[in-house]
Amino acid sequence: MSDQREFRKPGNMPGDSRREFFKRAVRGTAAAGAIASAMASAARSPAQASTVNYASAPSKLEITDLKVLRTGGPGRSGWNWLFIKIETNQGLHGVGEGSLQFTDAALTAELLNFKDYLVGKDPFRIEHIWTSLHRRVSWTGGPVTMSAISAIDLALWDLKAKALGVPVYELAGGRVRDSVRLYANGWFGGANGPAGYAKRAAETVKRGYTALKLYPFSGEQVVTPQRLERGVNLVEAVRNAVGPGVEIGVDVRGRLNIWSARRAAQRLESFDIAFMEEPILFDNASAMAELARSVRVPIATGEQLYTRWDFRELLEKNALGILQPDICHAGGMSELKKIASAAETYYVTLAPHNSNGPISTVASLHLDMSIPNLLMQELVLSLLPRYNELLTSPLEIEDGHAVPPGGPGWGTDLNEDALEQYPPHTFTPVESEGYRGY
Repeated sequence: MSDQREFRKPGNMPGDSRREFFKRAVRGTAAAGAIASAMASAARSPAQASTVNYASAPSKLEITDLKVLRTGGPGRSGWNWLFIKIETNQGLHGVGEGSLQFTDAALTAELLNFKDYLVGKDPFRIEHIWTSLHRRVSWTGGPVTMSAISAIDLALWDLKAKALGVPVYELAGGRVRDSVRLYANGWFGGANGPAGYAKRAAETVKRGYTALKLYPFSGEQVVTPQRLERGVNLVEAVRNAVGPGVEIGVDVRGRLNIWSARRAAQRLESFDIAFMEEPILFDNASAMAELARSVRVPIATGEQLYTRWDFRELLEKNALGILQPDICHAGGMSELKKIASAAETYYVTLAPHNSNGPISTVASLHLDMSIPNLLMQELVLSLLPRYNELLTSPLEIEDGHAVPPGGPGWGTDLNEDALEQYPPHTFTPVESEGYRGY
């Protein structure tokens, strides 16, 4: 077992398989559900959350508090993770995440404003609460409000599933697959030039991952021949290192204009990439669709879009095959299920974005288990050690696939003592952010 608590690949475990891998998680769920009602729900450790019999509870289950928990993320100056904990009058709680990079102050204020509405509400009425937070206000939408709604929604799904003694994906319709295929991000740290990227890519594939993502392009929107050549050389080196059977995603982060993106796409065709992510900025659906139709590599986008209404226009253009909503920003579990259903009617697949903290990752896995049109799930490998410090039950990864931790709710909780070991970073908006090349 590595420092990332990954299981050995099936090839190293005779008779093992991803199905057996999933069965272990199911057995963990059953065991956790059986003992959950005996746990001390008011204990300091969030791992000791209880399961309650909602139907026979002596008093109505009500929300009593919403707490904001912040912690500093690893290796990112000024980039924090922001979680919430929704508590009830019966000691049961749920945890969610709305990490929004450098927007902690605004997001915290929005969550505390919503807290006044939530206190006294029935936490089982997830759809009603979501709609109320989104529609029964004078101003709505955008990254701050939607990240707050996402965090609340995720916490409510966790809370309700704990109360009923089932994993969240069971509430979401049950599993449609035994495990979730991952595409690896964050595998290239410290790599320098094509040779360095090739070495790291080969090492990552040996660990069982069959899909990788990298960021070969940087700088301002108009690409120069030198920048174009550098990016193409990196992708070529990775393709040569991993062979034709491994998928490669190229994330441009909106750094190019249409003219430059077309030039880059033409050069990338020969490497059979899985997708070219956000080749241009996200906020013009017509331009994104026009670009997608004019190139021969798959185009993916969606990490900075919110709710099914933002995704509707892209779907109606019938130009993109891959959407990448973020469960921490687009509306939580409730809304990503709807986005996935809308995409399915256009025969579009999802590769959910996830560069956030551990609850975002676990929640994404529960979503992925329950939607039929999943392509694969993003996972930042460099963050795994910190994830498993902050979670009461670690992520289970085997042969490039994952299942949620076994047990009710998310199957894991936040270790609040561990959160306190990493104080939130301070930052200066704009100056602290890593997008000065725009």
